[in-house]
Amino acid sequence: MTNLHHIAEQAVTGAIDRGLTVATAESLTAGMLAAMLADTPGASGMLQGGVVSYQNAVKADVLGVPRELLDAVGSVDGQVAAAMADGARRVCGADIGVSTTGVAGPEPHDDKPVGTVFIGIATAEGPTSYAYTFEGNRLEIRAQACAAALERLLEVLSSEGYPA
Repeated sequence: MTNLHHIAEQAVTGAIDRGLTVATAESLTAGMLAAMLADTPGASGMLQGGVVSYQNAVKADVLGVPRELLDAVGSVDGQVAAAMADGARRVCGADIGVSTTGVAGPEPHDDKPVGTVFIGIATAEGPTSYAYTFEGNRLEIRAQACAAALERLLEVLSSEGYPA
């Protein structure tokens, strides 16, 4: 977990240095991502808030993920991750939205194998997602998903478009 804390510190510092705010939307990680950011001193300067959207009804009703999309592809999907990140950005009034959705196990979900994870990132330019396949037990997969989300957030923070 030490590496997670280090990446979280870099993300918090990077966002504050650029004057950007972040919001999370978490299914698979159920608040772990927001907690990792909040564990970092200074996080109040960048973390707007987060939504734990474990159930599809929350993804649809709170984050605005289209029900038709959820019905068609299930909750573990790149388009869903992108829509979740976009919803978090909008609902929390943040510059950047970050989301996690996936299968931690022990059983497959929505016909997706254990370890299938999607990370969503949303900025003013729009949302996108990234697919991952992780191995390990439930806790290990969730930790790897959290690390991947923090790494994707760091990439956005260090991209050419920021500061805007």
